[in-house]
Amino acid sequence: MITFDPGALAARLSELDTAMESPGFWEDQRAAAKVAAERARTQKKIETFEQLQADSGELDFMLEQAAEDPAWRDELDAALDRLGREIAMLQEQALFTGEYDSGPAVVGVHAGAGGTDSQDWAQMLLRMYERWADGRGYKVELLEQTPGEEAGLKSATFTLTGENAYGIMQAEKGVHRLVRLSPFDSAHRRHTSFAQLEVSPLVEDDVDLEIDESDLRIDTYRSQGAGGQHVNKTDSAVRLTHLPTGLVVQCQNERSQLQNKAQAMRILKSRLIEREEELRREALAKERGEAQDISFGSQIRSYVLHPYTMVNDHRTNIKIGNAQAVLDGDLDELIHAYLLSKAAAA
Repeated sequence: MITFDPGALAARLSELDTAMESPGFWEDQRAAAKVAAERARTQKKIETFEQLQADSGELDFMLEQAAEDPAWRDELDAALDRLGREIAMLQEQALFTGEYDSGPAVVGVHAGAGGTDSQDWAQMLLRMYERWADGRGYKVELLEQTPGEEAGLKSATFTLTGENAYGIMQAEKGVHRLVRLSPFDSAHRRHTSFAQLEVSPLVEDDVDLEIDESDLRIDTYRSQGAGGQHVNKTDSAVRLTHLPTGLVVQCQNERSQLQNKAQAMRILKSRLIEREEELRREALAKERGEAQDISFGSQIRSYVLHPYTMVNDHRTNIKIGNAQAVLDGDLDELIHAYLLSKAAAA
């Protein structure tokens, strides 16, 4: 059961205030910043709850007015809609208790089977998440993108920064399937395309994880795609292959090879940590007797544009007829439903 405990939040806020007032608190700048960030999040949750109480208190008055004057009904409907969204956001905030949930995320988009159609689909997904992030006030920083041969993207990696970015984006991890009339088929036949979304927590540079340099293959190449004057002129882009696991990360957005390597190392650490978490979740699921298929072929959602339009989340059975709105970034209903179902099953 999902609960929101304002009393526990108030107690935690008091603990954080006490910690921040202690002598020498700011001597460890990194640790202090984490405490300050948690305090800001906790304070925001309390303020949101208090505002929710105030808004709900006004509903009785509006109900009375609407019963006598139809002109109040539109305002009442708008207030109920706003209150519903606020409750959903408050409920969502109560879901994130993991070590990295509140922090930023590293997101990778990879084209799957389907050739040019899947590469175009990967680019459509990237656009969808950029629009969704913009609507939520999140910051997206593109780290690399590898163009397809004819159109679209073979892959792209970006960081997502905002409140609970990693916790929320875990809802989108997996394979996304598109069904449409192919714009790249001269016969205009229906094609099915796949793209995979990888999500990892963006960890700090000094995270306690050692990587042996002998376990890495380091390749440099010229940056591809849009960029500044240095792009395509020097081998500044870096690709790291972690030989024991086969994980591959790359970065090309920085101006120098050294900076790109440092960023790529940070992403590699993030992916390794996510991999360990994934193995832990699989082991836990096996202990509980739960079947868990996280292979590339296990699609989490289908986006059908022909012969009808429908977005279907296979984990929650949520179906949305306005597929274009979803592709334009209207994802919150799908994300929220999955996060609630995941929390209820925990």
